[in-house]
Amino acid sequence: MTDPRTELSEFLRSRRARLSPDDVGLPRYGRTRRVPGLRREELAQLAGVSVAYYTRLEQGNGRNVSDEVLDAISNALQLNDAERTHLRNLSSFPHDTRKKKAVTSRLRPALTSLLDHVGVPAYIGGRRSDVLAWNPMAAALFGDWSTVPPRERNWARFIFLQPSYQQLFVNWESKAADVVGFLRMDAGCYPNDPELAALIGELSVKSDLFRRLWARHDVKEKSFGTKVLRHPLVGEMTLSYETLRMPSEPDLFLTTYHADSKTPSGEALQLLANWGADATRSGTSVESQA
Repeated sequence: MTDPRTELSEFLRSRRARLSPDDVGLPRYGRTRRVPGLRREELAQLAGVSVAYYTRLEQGNGRNVSDEVLDAISNALQLNDAERTHLRNLSSFPHDTRKKKAVTSRLRPALTSLLDHVGVPAYIGGRRSDVLAWNPMAAALFGDWSTVPPRERNWARFIFLQPSYQQLFVNWESKAADVVGFLRMDAGCYPNDPELAALIGELSVKSDLFRRLWARHDVKEKSFGTKVLRHPLVGEMTLSYETLRMPSEPDLFLTTYHADSKTPSGEALQLLANWGADATRSGTSVESQA
């Protein structure tokens, strides 16, 4: 399991280390810096708290930290929205790890039925970057996940352990960093999740890149953007993706990939749409074509 005190401490130190006095408008004076980043006393000054108070927080003692103080520290560290949420999650845990126990999200039949009516590649994901349900176009784009054991239907395992996905995503390391950011956010919400801890341990053993990215303590929310994919059947495509959380099940999300139908990428997706159903029935997948 993840130790929330250690997570809080390492996260704050990693965010402080990426800033310099020049970044925050402080003069450079005093002894030569032996390590990068702001000193604790500089960060405390920017946040308007005592050095002793900030030091206790950075040592993992988040007891009774007010929202105002967390906001001040977030501003001083120049945290983005995802990082601010992560800091709040971590600061609420060190003294009560019984909070927010991991539970299994309920995948309603109507949600899986919805996928069949979505005219673009779409899938429903859940905790730990698990893939829970998908439509035929997603199978045509990413591979027939029905041939993968349920425990292994997981984006982190796909990206770090399956060479075919390294070939599919043109900027594979960017996708890998995104996945690690999602997992780190998940770990902040559920530090006592043994399945997540096991996944992180497995990937740390099997992937050098995962270990390096995990050590950065970067976090990311699932949102929107573009990805360039090089599909073994239809070639390179630039696709936009959107991620929508389920209001009644906040740990579930619907992700879609699409492109303008008049673009080469849109035409390539249409070819996959025509091919996808037959490919799924015959067991053809990205893995078998790569």
